[in-house]
Amino acid sequence: MQGNPRLAAMGVDIAAGNMEGKEVRFGTVLSALYAVCTTAASNGSVNSMHDSFTPLGGLCTLVMIQLGEVVYGGVGSGLYGMVVFALVAVFTAGLMVGRTPEYLGKKIEAYDIKMCSLVILIMPAVVLGLSAWAMVDPAAKGAVANSGPHGFSEILYAFTSMGNNNGSAFGGLTATGPIYAVGGGLAMLVSRYWLALPVLALAGSLVAKKKVPPGPGTLPTHSPLFVFWLVTVVLVVGALAFLPALALGPIVEHFMLPTGTVF
Repeated sequence: MQGNPRLAAMGVDIAAGNMEGKEVRFGTVLSALYAVCTTAASNGSVNSMHDSFTPLGGLCTLVMIQLGEVVYGGVGSGLYGMVVFALVAVFTAGLMVGRTPEYLGKKIEAYDIKMCSLVILIMPAVVLGLSAWAMVDPAAKGAVANSGPHGFSEILYAFTSMGNNNGSAFGGLTATGPIYAVGGGLAMLVSRYWLALPVLALAGSLVAKKKVPPGPGTLPTHSPLFVFWLVTVVLVVGALAFLPALALGPIVEHFMLPTGTVF
């Protein structure tokens, strides 16, 4: 809402906020709210250009997708992502108190956590790997409208969106070259569909187990304490995997923004 200082340096009135790339009927607040909602819920529709957001605004949209789109309890394919995070939360809590973790009457064991780990790690590995590939390929870098941190953010957003069932994009990237066509196809295939394999294996493992009655060491999964712990696990596990990449993109761009540095 403070506006873009680079536009102010050009003599543009920024009293209404950062309005570049946004519709007047929505303004900055509703544009930012819609951007966060659409990237958190496997939606992909937009009412403003995410590429025109300030660096921290673009950071929010990236993080919402990179969390696995589980913020609203898991919309669509995000549902099993939230279940996986719940199992990891129960498992880590059980480790801290020294008791066998249980979820819905089923004991969570090593095999189950291995499947959860695959679900959590496959997507970041694919997205970050393809983003690194695009950064070293001359043709892929040439498809970016901006250089510097913002250009990297455009590439990272593209593969993050393709690998996480979201249709939005940073508009400064021309994703028509072979790197983005082939790499984007791989991102969608592996990060969207291959995740179903460990999820199905996890479901089969839980179904085969006998239900055990809750005991003194059972962590209640309907308490405010578990809600807090689940949110913590989602943020730590989901966001920290991308923190180094985000530091190279929107975070460093945020610190360069007041200086007026041209990318």
